[in-house]
Amino acid sequence: DGTDNGLTVDRAQELGEQFCKEHFPGHQALVCTHPDGHNHSGNIHVHIVINSLRIYEVPLLPYMDRPADTREGCKHRCTNAAMEYFKSEVMEMCHREGLYQIDLLSGSKERITEREYWAAKKGQLALDKENAVREAAGQPTKPTKFETDKAKLRRTIRQALSQAGSFDEFSSLLLREGVTVKESRGRLSYLTPDRTKPITARKLGDDFDKAAVLVLLTQNAHRAAEQSKAILEYPAAVKKLSQGEKTTKTTPADNTLQRMVDREAKRAEGKGVGYDRWAAKHNLKQMAATVTAYQQYGFSSPEELDEACSAAY
Repeated sequence: DGTDNGLTVDRAQELGEQFCKEHFPGHQALVCTHPDGHNHSGNIHVHIVINSLRIYEVPLLPYMDRPADTREGCKHRCTNAAMEYFKSEVMEMCHREGLYQIDLLSGSKERITEREYWAAKKGQLALDKENAVREAAGQPTKPTKFETDKAKLRRTIRQALSQAGSFDEFSSLLLREGVTVKESRGRLSYLTPDRTKPITARKLGDDFDKAAVLVLLTQNAHRAAEQSKAILEYPAAVKKLSQGEKTTKTTPADNTLQRMVDREAKRAEGKGVGYDRWAAKHNLKQMAATVTAYQQYGFSSPEELDEACSAAY
């Protein structure tokens, strides 16, 4: 805005003071304007810090819903309704002043807290220094981009979402990577192997909450169904030609039983906790399927099957 729309530090300070007087009456306040951010982007911005204790009674404002919200000696309540009101007022002020404005009311696809932001900055600096030392010593360098734990989790979730067509498949793909999906009161959270407390979708961003996940999974399922329909409608002549060229190939039998996974061997190969959890669930499913198959053909144990085979041959 400073370059394109003529915004100055003095004008930003003036707008900040006007906003503070209009929306925080009765509160002592400190309004400070910075000409730039820490990354030298030329981002003129205003900070408003208020004393939460009201020093005199004020009129009822649109975001207030209790008598105490106007009384002298009572504290300011920062409710969700108040925050939504303040955001809309900031957007209206920027629009009125002809300044650039992002949509503050539609949430954030990836919610990066200040703590995570600075952790990423410090981690990147440390990684750059380590890679410089490695390069000077002629050693191979590590990946050049540092990722926080939340950034890694977001990437893992996005990869699973790009492949899954149902919530069960989504959960299974994440479990292979060591991430357990939990749902409580209609909200999702994600538990990684190195944590005892799950990370809520709200802390990751709107793209990872239940509503967004289900929408994307539904889109994936529809896309897969359309692709299957297109294959079924493939021209008959071309289909016959392609079948004629593949006469040597055979269709595998439809067998629901699969091999058990040697978990101990896989751990020795270096497979992680996530894979081990998936393998444990896979083995249980195969054991259940095997018991069902025994019962289906009139056997109750592997020994009875061995006896029947011996008698037959």
